[in-house]
Amino acid sequence: MAVTLRDNAVFEAGIKLGALYHQFVGTPLSLHTVDGLEKAIAQSISVQPYVKSITVHIDREMVKESLTSFGYTELKGTMLKVDATIKYENHEVSVGLSLKDGYPLMYIKDVKET
Repeated sequence: MAVTLRDNAVFEAGIKLGALYHQFVGTPLSLHTVDGLEKAIAQSISVQPYVKSITVHIDREMVKESLTSFGYTELKGTMLKVDATIKYENHEVSVGLSLKDGYPLMYIKDVKET
């Protein structure tokens, strides 16, 4: 079976979420740096090929609950909610990353031909 443009579009979307997750999980953060980290993650991923849009949200309540006595914690995958749209050739893939049953699940929301 030949690889299709749709297959490549979905692959690109998965690569973006995987790169985001493994690049940024473990990053030190505090309640004062959450906004900046969200923007940095989104900007970093948005410069990669085929990214049409991306939004990143870090759960501030989870950050607050994880703070050490030094006033910071590290980013955990469970704290992330990400929505992204990848456009590859004539296909647009909408993907997400969010907490599902205690696990930071990456998933395809929609694939459409444009």
